[in-house]
Amino acid sequence: MVEDDHRVARGLTAALVRAGFDVSRVMTAQDALKAAPADVVLLDLGLPDGDGVAVCRALRRRGACGVIILTARAEPRERVLGLRAGADDYVVKPFGMAELLARIDAVARRTRADRSRPEPLGVVRAGQLSLDLDARRALAGDRVLDLTPKEFALLHLLAAHAGRVCSRGMIVDQVWQAAYEAPSRTLDVHIAALRTKLGRPPPVRIQTLRGVGYRLSPC
Repeated sequence: MVEDDHRVARGLTAALVRAGFDVSRVMTAQDALKAAPADVVLLDLGLPDGDGVAVCRALRRRGACGVIILTARAEPRERVLGLRAGADDYVVKPFGMAELLARIDAVARRTRADRSRPEPLGVVRAGQLSLDLDARRALAGDRVLDLTPKEFALLHLLAAHAGRVCSRGMIVDQVWQAAYEAPSRTLDVHIAALRTKLGRPPPVRIQTLRGVGYRLSPC
């Protein structure tokens, strides 16, 4: 838990311990980056020595670690920034403890699966897009794409089903492995980020089928 508000931290820690979690708390961005690895990080954005979004990006570069942002920042722009930084979820204060526990369980299951799953082999190609699954590297022609783990997983799913429609439910189930209904906005934000990072002209086109899902097509 990365939270500098003592009152919030005490109440949240007590509730999590009652639910069976081992909890370690730090108060600053610097200490968050020095802390031992965890299955899930609960991350406040307003930290006394830095921005939580930067902490999220740094944690994401370390590998399989679930990140849930807990913040009072409710503006859509803040949500977009947090999700694009690689957060698995974004929860606005105040929140219900039962919902938070369900979200933690969903993210923890995904993190454990990522750590135990053998690394897939080979390269997935669609048009001028290639995904090296061993190196977790995406190329648009010769250009390396700077993708978060979620963006890579989403692009991998779409590329593996190139030319076919991936329903929203299928994407949420396989990429987020959510035990709750993921907010529609979360998927939309990641699709928008992928389209931006694919560049112009894009190596592939991500088509929206309203009310159904998405389809990746070579350009």
